[in-house]
Parts: sequence; structure tokens; C-alpha cells
Amino acid sequence: MTQLFSPLKIRGMQARNRVVISPMQQYSGDESGRATDWHLAHLTRFALGGAGIVFVESTAVEKRGRSTHGDIGLWEDEQIAPLARVAKALRDNGAVAAIQLGHTGRKASTQTWWHGHGPLGEADAARGEPPWPVVGPSPIPVGNGWPTPQTLSTTEVEAIVQAWANAARRAREAGFGALEVHGAHGYLVHQFLSPVANQRSDRYGQDRWTFALEVAEAVRREWPEDRPLFWRVSLADVIDGGLDFDEMVGLLRALKERGVDVVDCSSGGGIASYPTQGRSVSNSLQFRAELAGTLRAATGLQVMGVGLIIEPQQAEAHLQAGQADLIGVGREALYNPNWAVHAEVSLGANKEYATWPQQYRSYLIRRAAAADALRSPNASRSNA
Repeated sequence: MTQLFSPLKIRGMQARNRVVISPMQQYSGDESGRATDWHLAHLTRFALGGAGIVFVESTAVEKRGRSTHGDIGLWEDEQIAPLARVAKALRDNGAVAAIQLGHTGRKASTQTWWHGHGPLGEADAARGEPPWPVVGPSPIPVGNGWPTPQTLSTTEVEAIVQAWANAARRAREAGFGALEVHGAHGYLVHQFLSPVANQRSDRYGQDRWTFALEVAEAVRREWPEDRPLFWRVSLADVIDGGLDFDEMVGLLRALKERGVDVVDCSSGGGIASYPTQGRSVSNSLQFRAELAGTLRAATGLQVMGVGLIIEPQQAEAHLQAGQADLIGVGREALYNPNWAVHAEVSLGANKEYATWPQQYRSYLIRRAAAADALRSPNASRSNA
């Protein structure tokens, strides 16, 4: 039994293995921010491919918190049903259905990647995707050429905290088994945490943790006690003008007290990372395993490791070394949606395709036998 393919229980959640499909934006929601057939097909294939937990992309808690026009949301009840369909498909195919909630703050009103991923402008408006006003903790733009955010009043910040709670309630009603708060990558929670973006004088600026802690409390009130709560951080922060290591440890300990179970350690995405034009920093996509392991030991939280973990042996080594409890796979899963079951075979933990979908197994067993026959010396001689 490998650690990667051992089951994992967190609160009342039971995952069949430690492979997690990370949240990945698809920019394919409809005009009302609802999930579409694309999301159903895109995400279900990862469950068929053997992943233990499958995350829906970052889902906006309010409309102005989207990154692009194609982002999906949970800011109104009409958005529940399409996501409930996705959650059911994931459950029916053996995966834990999970969802990430987010708000992009001053990084909102952005083009999709295929249109440049810069701030929306006149050309985008002519295509039917006009910009919208962005908000943030302070009137500090992301970078040159980006809009200056409208400063949120104290009352408006409190309303966004409630929006997070409302979205968590909708995620619960949609049937998700795990939920994550996006507190990284320079988005709104991260903006409040960082002195680079937060220069307020009210309680949300005097103690920059306040917004994050209030979001955690609000989400946990609406999120069932038997379902785990994840929190994403940027490990690049320690060299990127955000939180230093000691402050990150303190924040995570405070979040744990408020019901957070797992810290999702994203390797890149510091406060000055793309699409900002801030100072040049190392936002390596390589998993910062030693730093994550130190955070794990210092906080007592379980760790999800994310960052160019491609080889199964590499994933297993991080688990064996105590640097992670779960392994997040993102772009590699887009290349190979069957990464989990292939990894299981590679690690010698899957006999006769036992964890592949039942509908596939007999075909694959016969395929393997035919391939072995073709590779045998006798087959080579008979074909000579």
C-alpha cells in the first residue's frame, strides 16, 4: 500500500486516495455565471480517472468578484442547480466533490488567457465583454495600466464576509463534500492580508488578519461540521512582500482555531505575481516541499502540496517525507485526466485495473494480454 493511494478521512469526509485535482479556471460559465455542460464533462473525467478529490474552479462569491466574464459563481440561488449536477456526477464516480470559493478584488475585470489576460478595455467591450469597476482594501492598482480599485467601506467589507457565508450555504445545498477558501494569488483575501495592498486605517487595516478570520468564521458557520474546510495560501509570499514565515504560521494557527482543516500550499502566486507588473520575484511552480513540511509541523494542519508534481514517485516521496498529506495535480491532469489510475499502476498498487471504472476493466485486461503477447519473443519470431 502506497501513501498516495491510501484512503484519507478528514472530519466526516472519506477520500479513496490522496490525489486531488486542483481548482482550474475554465472561463466557460454562461452569461449568468452558471456552470455549463463543459464543467460537467471536464470535471467528471477526473473522477473516472481515479482522483480522490476533485475541485471545481474558484467560484465567485459575488458578481464583481469574478476574474473574467466566463467565471462561474454562487452569488445567487439560481447557480446552485448546475453545480449540484456536477457534484452528483463526481460522487457517483467515486470522487469527493469539492469547490473553491473566491473573490478577485482588484484583479477582477480581466481578459481570459486567450485574449491576453490583461485588464478589460474598449476592444473587449466591442466584443461584448465590457470592464466593470473593481474593488479592493485600498486604492492601489495591481500595476501600471490597471484600474484603481474603489476602496471598500467597512460596511461593504462586512457585506462581502456575509457573501462568503451565503456562497458556502449554497455549496452545501449543492452537495459538495469539501470546500476551500481562496486566500492566495493576490486575490481579495490575500490583498487584505498584505501590506502591499492593504493600507487601511479601520479594523481591517489595523489588524490585516481580520478579514481572513471573519471569512473563515462566516464560512464555517454555514459549512457542516462533518465536512472539511481547506484554505489556499501562496508559499511565494515569504519572499514576495506579503506574509513572512512567522506571520503565516500565526495566521494558519488562528485559522485552524476557526475550523480550517487543510492548508493548500500553492507554490507560486505571491502578491506581486502575474498579472501584476510588480517587482520580479521567484514564483516557482515547483512545489516548495521543505517550506510546506515546516508549515505542517508548525501549525498541525494537514497540507495539500501543489506545484509541478508530475511523477507518481515524486508525489509518494513528498507524502513519505511528511511534506504533504494530499497531492494536488493541475495542468498535468489536463494532459492526462487518468493521471491517478496511471500513477497507481506505476507504483504497483493496482492489480488488474481494479480501481478503473468497471465498464473499462475487461477491455483493459484483454488489451494488456494482447500487448504482452505482441512483446513476447515468440510473437517477434512468428511475425518475422
